[in-house]
Amino acid sequence: MADPSTYRPAPGAIPTSPGVYRFRDAHGRVIYVGKAKSLRPRLSSYFQDIAGLHPRTATMVTTAASVEWTVVGTEVEALQLEYSWIKEYDPRFNVKYRDDKSYPELAVTLDEEFPRVQVMRGAHKKGVRYFGPYGHAWAIRETVDLLLRVFPVRTCSNGVFKRAAQVGRPCLLGYIGKCAAPCVGKVSQAEHAELAEEFCDFMAGRTGNHLRRLEDQMREAAADLEYERAARLRDDIGALKRAMEKNAVVLADGTDADLLALAEDELEAAVQIFHVRGGRVRGQRGWVTDKVEDVDTAALVEHALQQLYGGGAESVPREVLVPVLPEPVVPVREWLSVLRGAQVDLRVPQRGDKKDLMATVARNAQQSLALHKTKRASDLTTRSRALQEIAEALQLDSVPLRIECFDISHLQGEDVVASMVVFEDGLARKSEYRRFQIKGFEGQDDVRSMHEVISRRFRRYLREREETGEWAVPEADDPGQQPEAGHPAGGRAGEELPSGPIDPETGRPRRFAYPPQLLVVDGGQPQVAAARRALDELGIDDVALCGLAKRLEEVWLPGEDDPVVLPRSSEGLYLLQRVRDEAHRFAISYQRNKRSKRLTAGELDSVPGLGETRRQALLKHFGSLKRLRAATVDELCEVPGIGRRTAETVAAALASRTPSTFAVNTATGEILDDGAEERPAAVRPAAEAAPAAPSAAVRSGAVRSDAAPSDAVRSDAAPSDAVQSVAVPSTATPHETP
Repeated sequence: MADPSTYRPAPGAIPTSPGVYRFRDAHGRVIYVGKAKSLRPRLSSYFQDIAGLHPRTATMVTTAASVEWTVVGTEVEALQLEYSWIKEYDPRFNVKYRDDKSYPELAVTLDEEFPRVQVMRGAHKKGVRYFGPYGHAWAIRETVDLLLRVFPVRTCSNGVFKRAAQVGRPCLLGYIGKCAAPCVGKVSQAEHAELAEEFCDFMAGRTGNHLRRLEDQMREAAADLEYERAARLRDDIGALKRAMEKNAVVLADGTDADLLALAEDELEAAVQIFHVRGGRVRGQRGWVTDKVEDVDTAALVEHALQQLYGGGAESVPREVLVPVLPEPVVPVREWLSVLRGAQVDLRVPQRGDKKDLMATVARNAQQSLALHKTKRASDLTTRSRALQEIAEALQLDSVPLRIECFDISHLQGEDVVASMVVFEDGLARKSEYRRFQIKGFEGQDDVRSMHEVISRRFRRYLREREETGEWAVPEADDPGQQPEAGHPAGGRAGEELPSGPIDPETGRPRRFAYPPQLLVVDGGQPQVAAARRALDELGIDDVALCGLAKRLEEVWLPGEDDPVVLPRSSEGLYLLQRVRDEAHRFAISYQRNKRSKRLTAGELDSVPGLGETRRQALLKHFGSLKRLRAATVDELCEVPGIGRRTAETVAAALASRTPSTFAVNTATGEILDDGAEERPAAVRPAAEAAPAAPSAAVRSGAVRSDAAPSDAVRSDAAPSDAVQSVAVPSTATPHETP
């Protein structure tokens, strides 16, 4: 725990301009980002007597080791920069609304020749009309299915559309009347565009004209005794009314607005948002956050608006209704207006339907918070108990907040790889996962592989620590209270801050910058001993180590003859098993992927400068590897994307690898001239990899029936052996198959 006075900026060094500031911990990680209209009074407030600070603020300033700031021109710029840095650094003491979902919207691609109705997520695209967002994609599909009876707009993908146009036959929706089938010319482009406009008008809330038109047509059909047509129109009217019921009108004046409400307690806050478009509630979304900083309701509203509109995925409506206005409100309103490109009315509803709807949104927020607390209480309790049980069982000084687990995977000694998975606070941190290829030796030796992987991982850790000098112990009475030696104590202008485990160019953590509190290896005593030996060789003695054996799920400690046996109902054992199983899964997936690439490697894979796209283009153009070998340089240049230099390289590479074997059908003795050339390298026999002298079983291409069993090609071979490659003399240079 650091003393804030050790890194407090000098008096008068902090400017009075608007700006954004960052607090960093002893490792250089950004732990808090804030903005201020005037930086000097705001930053000075953090360095008063700790007893007078809010507990969360006191925790933050004692965790930090330095502070820096950036001056901006206006408060709007400060708001934008603060949001960008929070998204980039993910500081632990900032309020962050956890919303990993991308909400679906109903989109009509009016910019296409034949507009298409589909479900879209993410940022809005120019020329596309959006309706929503919806809570679920199936809700959009149900609505569209009802409307296609009346507005049979195209819904198929571009590939399906082009295919139908080529064969001259529409898809199933075209046959059942839920698509106008513009692909085969049943309607013209103008007629289909009109259908799309009518669809958009209905979704925008202008429903009265369409219903009246259909009702008039239904009465006319009945008067003309066209009862079947009248029945179809009646069903169409019913479908439209059911679609309208799914989007009930809540505001009579066709309002476009977002309503935001909060429910909070001392520890957490929940936000709910209703998206109202054309007077109808088109979608709903919600977030829950931990109140890790000292914030009031106005600040929570501001953070929620940043989260909602800052990423650009959500368009800003004409009105944004909130329970409390942010302080100050002018920069936030200006920021929203800039995003929308027009004036935005940010206000608190005082009366009428909008106030009633806001009360409904608030009730949803309260229910969301209550449900979250029910789930979160169990989850937090379980993870905390698991970490505590691990610490007690392994006799650790503190709970292992960061756990790393290593596993080795191979297939009979080939493609030997290793995995490293990371769990922080009992949850997987997939961005920290790493994969290794065993390079020190070949063959199957899990113990030696484990030693190599642990050595490489912590060698990288020591190298990065040495390069940055981040953890050099300062000369002070209390090392934990001083910045690193050679680095400034604060963020004064012109002084360089320590980068530490944070890459100063990208702002992201270095790959192996943080050591674990607990190192877990998949295995028993031998693997644990190998890992301990690797750590001792590097001089690392502050990382706890254990191994989890699969057979009896016992925990092995270095230097112990007997394992630690945790109860089967232990939460700590469950957590260790999850960590081990995740490392096993990650290693196996990497090993299978590596093996698959090796088995599918062909002769073109090792041609320098030839990537996957151009390899596929060559094979598609010539049809087979045999024809590709026979092609001239000029013929190779005819392939799109292949220049003359590349063509010469490909021709030279293939000429040096002309196959020296023939494929032989062992059932008939027939020699297949192009068999070996047509098959991919992955399935060619070993005889193709290194040409050998002619076999005793082969004389001038004939197969001797009286050859020894080991040399003869047997006619009763298994079906999979029915075709084998037999080496024949060749003047080509011997080579290895890539």
